[in-house]
Amino acid sequence: MPAKKLKVFSLGGLDEIGKNMTVLEYANDIIIIDCGVAFPQDDMLGVDLVIPDFSYLQKNKNKIKGVILTHGHEDHIGSTPYFLRDFQVPIYGTKLTLGLVGNKLKEHNLSGVAKLICKNAGEDFAVGKHFVIEFIRVTHSIADSVAIAVKTPVGTVIHSGDFKVDYTPIQGDTIDLRRFAQLGIDGVLLFLCESTNVESRGYTMSERTVGVIFEDIFEQSPNHRIMVATFSSNIHRIQQIINSAIKHKRKVLIMGRSMVNAVNTATELGYLDIPPNILIDVSEIKKYTDPELVIITTGSQGEPMAALSRMASREHRQIEIKPGDKIIVSASPIPGNEKTISHLINELMRVGADVIYEGLMDVHVSGHAKQEELKLMHALIKPKFFMPVHGEYRHLTQHKELAVTMGMDKKDVFIMSNGEVLELTAEKAKISTTVPSGQVLVDGLGVGDVGSIVLRDRKHLAQDGLMVVVAGICMDDGRCVLLSGPDIISRGFVYVRESEALMDEAKKVVTDSLYSCNSKNIIEWNYIRNTIKEDLKNFLWQKTKRNPMILPIIMEL
Repeated sequence: MPAKKLKVFSLGGLDEIGKNMTVLEYANDIIIIDCGVAFPQDDMLGVDLVIPDFSYLQKNKNKIKGVILTHGHEDHIGSTPYFLRDFQVPIYGTKLTLGLVGNKLKEHNLSGVAKLICKNAGEDFAVGKHFVIEFIRVTHSIADSVAIAVKTPVGTVIHSGDFKVDYTPIQGDTIDLRRFAQLGIDGVLLFLCESTNVESRGYTMSERTVGVIFEDIFEQSPNHRIMVATFSSNIHRIQQIINSAIKHKRKVLIMGRSMVNAVNTATELGYLDIPPNILIDVSEIKKYTDPELVIITTGSQGEPMAALSRMASREHRQIEIKPGDKIIVSASPIPGNEKTISHLINELMRVGADVIYEGLMDVHVSGHAKQEELKLMHALIKPKFFMPVHGEYRHLTQHKELAVTMGMDKKDVFIMSNGEVLELTAEKAKISTTVPSGQVLVDGLGVGDVGSIVLRDRKHLAQDGLMVVVAGICMDDGRCVLLSGPDIISRGFVYVRESEALMDEAKKVVTDSLYSCNSKNIIEWNYIRNTIKEDLKNFLWQKTKRNPMILPIIMEL
């Protein structure tokens, strides 16, 4: 009987930034590491989130023993509410991570649908018959982050999660390099390591360096209202802002639903230290002068509905940006968001605000390891096989080259795509097959009901507009007789009042199409509609070189 093999594959996070999801399968056991979302791309009009395709997991639902989370960032936990609609499996994570997951489940009315099992770094626990999990403490831009060691029947697999080597973290201990070294001595079959900053040389700066910059800004702004936009999950950053506010005798206002939820959860669980009477409600803001206020807000990525964007566009009901406001954008752009953030900064400056962002000062440091930190991990772990994860193709390729410089053979490094399966025994590894993978689009409450055709139509509408043709006909002895119309409604194509001649010609084209069908004794509704659509499409292209979406509405009177 052939020996069973360990299968390792990703349903997200390879050749892309976001929606991280890695699957380990052995015999009748499946475990899932992380369950994240991605931001929609520019051409995904109207789409809110992108989540992994769960179809392979649906077909193997009975094998799934649990989801193990590395930390609480959206690209690692954001899909959990959508996943748990169909899968009743336990979720394992550290205290803060599960606290943030619990918030998301409440928002989706899913509280209680899954068992949330809290584990600490250094703790071993079995998941299924064939997997023993160990959380290993790492430092990242959110507290309670861990790497994961998975002991399997064919060897140990280590997933780095997101990390950097920060020797002076804001809270908690440093990364547990000793444990990684011990696992390396014992022998590691496969190492999966994040690749986000692999193109950057040197070391990532400590989070504490940002606190020094904040302190300088506060010192230099005694007469200004200060606003800081950052990720709601960056608890360490929020703590440093609050520390500076306390030192300079300022009250703190938290803005944005996700920011309020994150601060409440982190405070309840002991990850934020906020003295009494420091936080105020937005209703109290008029009680304080500008030099007495700090506002911590969402919107560091320029999201249109986030608090800072609404302030910049003067659509926020309670706070308005004023000339002289000192606004710190304490985040780096997620790939694809550069234009949105640039637009936000321009709008804030247009109002008269003094905007400080990453290009001007070191108001943000990455939570991801650069080359020298990655080399350190490779040197400690010394894996037999390596699979770079968490990055676009260029990042994965660069990480392969780094591993080779650390002494690995190229044939033992696997650059994978989502859905490709790596099969491992204790001695060998090879890419064997593929499983269904891809992306599922979330639009409002709809999950998966927006596909390529809907996106194509939205893009078509956005680029060329819409024309609706309405005509009333009756059937008389097998002939269609025009009784009313045709009327033409234009949206996003031309302004009707300024294009009356074009509209009159378009109506004549529709009338001629109807008479043509009548002369041929054609009474099939679909044929009539398609004839009108094609004739009008050709006419408009000849006249305007534009191609609006055309919707013929034919009513029988």
